[in-house]
Amino acid sequence: MQRYQNHGTSVASSPSPAALVEEIHAEEEECEEEQEVFQETEGRPAPVEQKNGKRSDAGDAGGGPKSSVFTWFVVLALLGVWSSVAVVYFDIVDYDSVIARAQEFRMNFSEVLQGKLAAYDTDADGDFDVEDAKVLLGLKGATVLKEGGPPEERTEKTSEPEVETSTQRGPEPVKEGAPAAEETSVPGSQDVESEIQAAVPLPPFVDSQFVPDDPAGDEHPYEETNAIDTTGGETPPPPAAVLVEGPQSEETGVESGRYLTSSKVSQKAEPEEPPEAAAEPTLTPEPAVQPEPAAEPQTGTIGPTEDRQEADGAAEKPAEEQKEKAKKKKPKLLNKLDKTIKSEIDAAERLRKKGKLEEALKAFDSLVRLHPQSPRVRYGKAQAEDDLAEKLRSNDLLQRAINTYGEAAELPDPTPDLLRAALKRRAERQQFLGRMRGSLATLQKLVDIFPDDFSLKNDLGVAHLLLGDNKGAKKVYEEVLAVAPSNGFAKVHYGFILKAENKIAESIPYLREGLESGEPGTDDGRFYFHLGDALQRVGDDSAYHWYELGHRRGHFASVWQRSLYNVEGLKAQPWWTPQETGYTDLVKMLERNWKTIRDEALTVMDRARGRFLPEEENLREKGEWGQYTLWQQGKRVGNACQGVPKTCSLMERFPEATGCKRGQIKFSVMQPGTHVWPHTGPTNCRLRMHLGLVVPRPGCRIRCTNQTREWEEGKVLIFDDSFEHEVWQEADSYRLIFIVDVWHPELTQYQRQTLSPI
Repeated sequence: MQRYQNHGTSVASSPSPAALVEEIHAEEEECEEEQEVFQETEGRPAPVEQKNGKRSDAGDAGGGPKSSVFTWFVVLALLGVWSSVAVVYFDIVDYDSVIARAQEFRMNFSEVLQGKLAAYDTDADGDFDVEDAKVLLGLKGATVLKEGGPPEERTEKTSEPEVETSTQRGPEPVKEGAPAAEETSVPGSQDVESEIQAAVPLPPFVDSQFVPDDPAGDEHPYEETNAIDTTGGETPPPPAAVLVEGPQSEETGVESGRYLTSSKVSQKAEPEEPPEAAAEPTLTPEPAVQPEPAAEPQTGTIGPTEDRQEADGAAEKPAEEQKEKAKKKKPKLLNKLDKTIKSEIDAAERLRKKGKLEEALKAFDSLVRLHPQSPRVRYGKAQAEDDLAEKLRSNDLLQRAINTYGEAAELPDPTPDLLRAALKRRAERQQFLGRMRGSLATLQKLVDIFPDDFSLKNDLGVAHLLLGDNKGAKKVYEEVLAVAPSNGFAKVHYGFILKAENKIAESIPYLREGLESGEPGTDDGRFYFHLGDALQRVGDDSAYHWYELGHRRGHFASVWQRSLYNVEGLKAQPWWTPQETGYTDLVKMLERNWKTIRDEALTVMDRARGRFLPEEENLREKGEWGQYTLWQQGKRVGNACQGVPKTCSLMERFPEATGCKRGQIKFSVMQPGTHVWPHTGPTNCRLRMHLGLVVPRPGCRIRCTNQTREWEEGKVLIFDDSFEHEVWQEADSYRLIFIVDVWHPELTQYQRQTLSPI
């Protein structure tokens, strides 16, 4: 209404025509500006000014509802949720067909890709995979899968010869010596001619909570406590003892020199072998280390000849071949019944392999109740009990495992592979518990079932040796060699037996050819030791070539130091001074009281000569050598001290000697014309003191490495008998000395308490 009034007022004013034209142009320009603003705001109406001075969108001016991006997002989300529910609930989309098409696409694409790589399919399984890549890279031989039957039955034929190996890992070594020192279990004894431990891996030394039993009737006839070792000491302990101790927890500074064979100096000088060479190292034809020229003609400089180097190189090929042979095919463990419950067996087996041993044992127990005639289920239960026994260090549980292995073998229709694996593991665990006769019976049963398996016969021979039955072992190895004359394992053991029978020359070719074969079980320090010893006794200087090879294979600390019961890192030198040992008080006491000690020994010689027992380890080339032992393995020997009470009273004040569990305290008498072959003691954990009591001159001397010395009455000589030493008695009357073994000064108190006796 107001507008009309104004308009009327305007008309009444009668404006001029020019003013009207300008007003019309102004309105047209205003309309054009509003149109441009509308376009810039993408179709939104231009804001208008309200009465309160605020500007708002034209839509708001009209009073309509306000919308935003968030509102639309919520609406769309709700629609999506309800659409998904509807699709799933009403089965609008066929998901199975969608997944099938995706798989078909993937398979088609894979076939196209595999078609391009078919030329590299080395195992003829129709595709190119990781196994084919291993073959192309030379990490594995080409294989051909034998078709037919379910996957677990497929046999893999390899281009390399196959060797049967145990399906179970051996017991892990336990620690001895230093708290942080890891130790490697090396079966057997190096310094007893008539004794051998099993070439099958033997158990390590274990604590009082988990120790092998010592059943009556299973004693080794060569393990008497008063037997003499190669240095005139007693025989090392049976299989339960650890033979090679680990490094000390605290590094000990050592002097650099020719004889530092266990120290950091010598370790740095020798390159480390690759991990692959640890199991079956090759005989690398490197120049042998030559000992210094000896002062005596008996120990001249030894060096390898061209023939030896050629033989060394020729041994590389057999050793490499044996590496390939060691690869084992997957055994067939499932019979027809087992295949019907394969998924349940696999589930329990996965628990065992993951280390959930209690759960695995419960699972196998349940399966045994449901399927009592299943050999595979029973075998799985035995494995679970075996692993749990090792974890808990329980002899009782291990005996249960042994029984269960036997039950698995007795069930009807076990596969040959399962039968072999169950009985073989049973025999190994019986040996671990000291059940040597039971192990022998188990192995004999295996041989009866598999008469053509030479590896089982070889194990049977070792079982005879463990019982001290050299004749039974010899018969077994003769049977093997009659059918397989090139069997290296049988050769080294047969050669060992011949040497124990003092058939030195006959033993050499068997020992040498067995070592050159490189077959599993032949790379053992004892065989290098005895071959070298046999060669020395026939005057063949190639003995040092084999000692050098044994050193390079890690069996000996050096060519000279060939002990096998060792703690790594100890200072190693052949001759010692009292100041170097730290046992100066003991040395002074011995030298001050040497006449008292001598007189008591002479009294025993006059009144009870039978107390001096002859050396029985075949160390003498000729002559007579007797010993009267007061302490051994850190303990008094019977009533021996009754004959020499003053001597024993003097010694009791020195625990480094009386408490030395790896040594002896004894008198040694040697008659004229005696020669002791070059030999080494069993351990580097002791030093040996010789106090001269009756020493006729000239003609009594001792060589250690390349240095020869003579005894003096009332004086102490100290040497490390883990180094090669040799003795001559060429005087006109007997020689009498007092031998005192002491702990190596660098051994800690903890090591002295925990090292196993020798």
